[in-house]
Amino acid sequence: MLVVITYDVNTESIAGRKRLRQVAKICEKYGMRVQNSVFEVEVDAAQLAVLKEELIRRMDIEQDSVRIYRLGNSYEHKIETLGKEPIVQAGSALLL
Repeated sequence: MLVVITYDVNTESIAGRKRLRQVAKICEKYGMRVQNSVFEVEVDAAQLAVLKEELIRRMDIEQDSVRIYRLGNSYEHKIETLGKEPIVQAGSALLL
């Protein structure tokens, strides 16, 4: 399933800036950054559960927030881009 993860980490302190980098690294392990604090991630239910646990361990639940939008498996017609298109579309092959 495709999920969109957005986050807002309080960066007023050194610890907050460190958390921001850690949250971004966790998201990068699972998916592709499409905007500064937005990732598109293709995972199954078990992977999503692990991802959520990793995020919860890194964030400060009193100051930070993460939102997860589940677009499901038929997401191709649910995504519309205005302006600059991403280099790689969600779900497409990435050749290195």
